[in-house]
Amino acid sequence: MIDVSVLEELTTQAANDEVQQLVVGAIVQVGEKILLLKRPADDFMGGIYELPSGKVEGDETLDAALVREVAEETGLTVTDLVAYLGSFDYTSGSGKKSRQFNFAVSVERSEPVRLTEHDSYLWASLDEQPPVTDAVKEIVQTYRGLHQM
Repeated sequence: MIDVSVLEELTTQAANDEVQQLVVGAIVQVGEKILLLKRPADDFMGGIYELPSGKVEGDETLDAALVREVAEETGLTVTDLVAYLGSFDYTSGSGKKSRQFNFAVSVERSEPVRLTEHDSYLWASLDEQPPVTDAVKEIVQTYRGLHQM
């Protein structure tokens, strides 16, 4: 599990940077593949694939938000936050300065994936370039570097 002080430092830095919305994202790996979710066509950035991710709510901690979001979006149960993989900033659909903190996680089991907010999912090979934004590609590249050690 990631040390709580690291999570607190990330949150503090975001506040210092005047980030208005905190978001968490998870790399869920099974075998040599990672889980990607496809956004609904009529949603913000519709049709793209992304990591399981979502907003941190209220006074929620980053780790609690990550566990909740993965469960809500996929039905999978996070058992461990394995590594912090970095963050990226973007402007949300509502115009808020947002920062997505990304983590490698372990899950209890990888199936069944039960979608509640996305059109579909795929298990993308770590050997290929996933069909995601450049920011998420960088996170996947960081993960590949850790995974190959």
